[in-house]
Amino acid sequence: MSTAITEIETYGVERIPDEDRSARPLDLFRLAFGGANTFATCVLGAFPVLFGLSFLQGLAATVLGLVAGALLLAPMALFGPVNGTNNAVSSSAHLGVHGRIVGSFLSLLTAVAFFSISVWSSGDALVGGAHRLAGVPESGPAYGLAYALFGGLVLIVCLYGFRFMLLVNKVAVVAASAMFVLGAFAFAGDFDPGYAGSFTSTGDPLFWPSFVGAALIVLANPVSFGAFLGDWSRYIPAGTPRRRVMGAAFLAQLATLLPFVFGLATASVIAEKAARYVDPAAPNYVGGLLAVSPGWYFLPLCLIALIGGLSTGTTALYGTGLDFSSVFPRFSRVQATLFIGVLSIAFIFAGRFALNLTQSISTFATLIITCTAPWMVVMILGYVTRRGWYDADAIQVFNRRQRGGRYWFTHGWNWRAMAAWLLSAALGLLFTNLPGQFVGPLGGLAGGADISLPVGLVLAAVSYLLLLAVFPEPRAVYGPDGPRFVRASAAEVPPIVGDDSDPEAPTEVPATAR
Repeated sequence: MSTAITEIETYGVERIPDEDRSARPLDLFRLAFGGANTFATCVLGAFPVLFGLSFLQGLAATVLGLVAGALLLAPMALFGPVNGTNNAVSSSAHLGVHGRIVGSFLSLLTAVAFFSISVWSSGDALVGGAHRLAGVPESGPAYGLAYALFGGLVLIVCLYGFRFMLLVNKVAVVAASAMFVLGAFAFAGDFDPGYAGSFTSTGDPLFWPSFVGAALIVLANPVSFGAFLGDWSRYIPAGTPRRRVMGAAFLAQLATLLPFVFGLATASVIAEKAARYVDPAAPNYVGGLLAVSPGWYFLPLCLIALIGGLSTGTTALYGTGLDFSSVFPRFSRVQATLFIGVLSIAFIFAGRFALNLTQSISTFATLIITCTAPWMVVMILGYVTRRGWYDADAIQVFNRRQRGGRYWFTHGWNWRAMAAWLLSAALGLLFTNLPGQFVGPLGGLAGGADISLPVGLVLAAVSYLLLLAVFPEPRAVYGPDGPRFVRASAAEVPPIVGDDSDPEAPTEVPATAR
């Protein structure tokens, strides 16, 4: 494949040939950091203030949530280099040939949600900045034009593919970071690190639910990347040291302290100078930021909206198209990206002008992450028990419309992993507590704190390992060194049969699988 930036990428979810894997861990860092170095992350950073925390309390919750989320996310970067494909396809090894559709649809829904948030927040900021600078009316047509232009630009970058995205993110990482740093000077005179929040002490009965809730919102941001890391890391050579790949993913999330702290600090300024914008009942962080910004910082603010939003939108939509093409292999990556991109833009217009979906999208994203985190735990523990060994050919069985192979399990489903995921996700949803949005039947058991994510993570780890111990997987799914920490069974593995043109035509099965 040509390495030209302006040549449209043709690869879908098939294994990337070794000769075309020229990406480095630094490139993964740029894409992962660039995708989160945006206004959307600033909005998440403002939540501790919305929850009533002081600046220092909010900073502690932010660091706690970010480090925990980065540790959970980092191993998800390993599947791409090993298998040369995205994480949803790699999940075939653990959830089964058919069970891998769980990962595909989780990433599909997550991408649409975050793409929408990115376009909305960036479009609103651009129109608001144009209104204050040039008197452009904040009207429906103005917002519609901003959304259409921005969404179309994101779609064009995604159609060109990985290398064009990499170029965009190389620029975005430096430019957006510089604008955030410049913001430190813009708000230095108004910022007070002693901002006290609304709690007089940590003994307040609502303090800890607010602190935990703020930390979990921050943690959710790294978790949202779990299904997508393989989209980018698949271009990294398989021989790259795993610690470097994980380190790039981990450090990329730590670097998002920049937009998180920007959001936290500016939210405290807004709370002091324009409190109506941080009313928990109807928060408007972007509007508040525009209201308190000095005039000279408007242009940098618009650049953050444009560059950062473009970076987040491309990383989200690229993964969407890639996963859609993996579930429906008759679509190429380009066709799938175009199709989903147009639908996503239509969804944005419907949400902005026909419905009131801002709060609904926030709820939607939270619920998706509650379901995604247990899936990530199953993947990570599966990687550990398999010693990082996979059969890259057998992983592609679904995409080639074949049957059998190491990962066929029971009619294409590994009920052990599926049961662990379903149980954990379901219980996590029951414990969800988003006041005014969605409260599960068990959401009030933790004194008002939303503990859905910790419950899902712990239950997924315990139940999956227990099922592997009681109901061992076939020896053929493990590498030459055998399983780690669990037992294996002597169950036979069916041969791989069928292809796109002739469902009955057998294909060769690796000798170790026979």
